[in-house]
Amino acid sequence: MKIRSVKELRAQVSAWRSEGLTVALVPTMGALHAGHLSLVEDGFRRADRVVASIFVNPTQFGPGEDFDRYPRQEQNDAALLDSVGCSGLYLPSVAEMYAPGFCTAVTVEGLSQVLCGVSRPTHFSGVSTVVTKLLLQALPDVALFGEKDYQQLAIIKRTVRDLDIPVQIVGVPTLREADGLAMSSRNRYLSPDDRRIAPLLFQVLSEVGTAFLSGQNADALCADAAARLIPGGFSSVDYVAIRDAETLDKVDRWSGNPVRILGAARLGTTRLIDNVGIPVDQTNL
Repeated sequence: MKIRSVKELRAQVSAWRSEGLTVALVPTMGALHAGHLSLVEDGFRRADRVVASIFVNPTQFGPGEDFDRYPRQEQNDAALLDSVGCSGLYLPSVAEMYAPGFCTAVTVEGLSQVLCGVSRPTHFSGVSTVVTKLLLQALPDVALFGEKDYQQLAIIKRTVRDLDIPVQIVGVPTLREADGLAMSSRNRYLSPDDRRIAPLLFQVLSEVGTAFLSGQNADALCADAAARLIPGGFSSVDYVAIRDAETLDKVDRWSGNPVRILGAARLGTTRLIDNVGIPVDQTNL
């Protein structure tokens, strides 16, 4: 079932609620892969109906980024969602999401200005604004996001908490290829040579995690990790960082509190991000 307007979406959710059913939302930008489908499957473990949205959001792309070439494949995405029983596909247009004269933005200070926010200063305002709109349009009981975009997840959780939006935000573990590469719609941009190099990012972040648990200093570990990625084939490194899992504040040494090791690096024209949790999940190594 394809839904293209806020009015139609709210009517469908209201009909489900009148039957006593709960609703989950899986926001996406399309170009779906197995990782997205795992979010839908997780949604059905938490709610009676699952709606996936596809919207390539122009406000989260900066100048020179890949908005125009970002893959759009509605028919294929719809078939994939049907294969896992998705209850509805919400496909708003840009005009539906941003009416003429739209001038409101949601910005999460602090969390949006570190890590990816340094090189993409307008990105997370676009993300938090569009996700806020999607949550208010659908009013789901639960919304699911992949942990691969961990900073995004942290920002969305803070947005929902600060604005008292009545929805549970769930982070779903990253689904990976057999060689460890995090599944991403942007992986299709990688050349065959770059695809062979790409798993090094996860490998290096995982090794940083193991060393951090042994008591080594965060700054030294991150500097060494970034230095390893360049001779490994990456063209540039935006950051490798060890941060508190909730606040994204810098962490110097392991203290037992939840931590994330995050990295962003470029292979040719493709920017890859990844992260691992501490303690390191040995099943993902």
